[in-house]
Amino acid sequence: MDIKASLQKALEIEGCLGAALVDFETGLCLGTAGNPGFDLEMAAAGNMEVVRAKKSIRDKLGLAQKIEDILISLEGQYHLIRMVGTSMFFYVALNRNKSNLAMARLSLAKIEAELDFPRQA
Repeated sequence: MDIKASLQKALEIEGCLGAALVDFETGLCLGTAGNPGFDLEMAAAGNMEVVRAKKSIRDKLGLAQKIEDILISLEGQYHLIRMVGTSMFFYVALNRNKSNLAMARLSLAKIEAELDFPRQA
């Protein structure tokens, strides 16, 4: 599945408002889909800092475990960041009242597994 198809698949997640695939090194969106009511590209780029901070703390703690996802809970939304290899992440905004967080996490993991994109080991 290519980037565009993966983002369209992410929009099919119940309650999904918008989705982006983001390059971790630059914060640039490789693609976006949906209309969450805010600047998706700015939010995706800003969440690169969240990922960097989490990786830094993980490393300082000496944890060798891979980060699967990061959840940010807002009053009306969930913002889910799903790592893709070591160089990208999915960023998905979900309507909190219309989504199932467990199913969204499983769906994003499946989309990640089907993504045809060069990944770093």
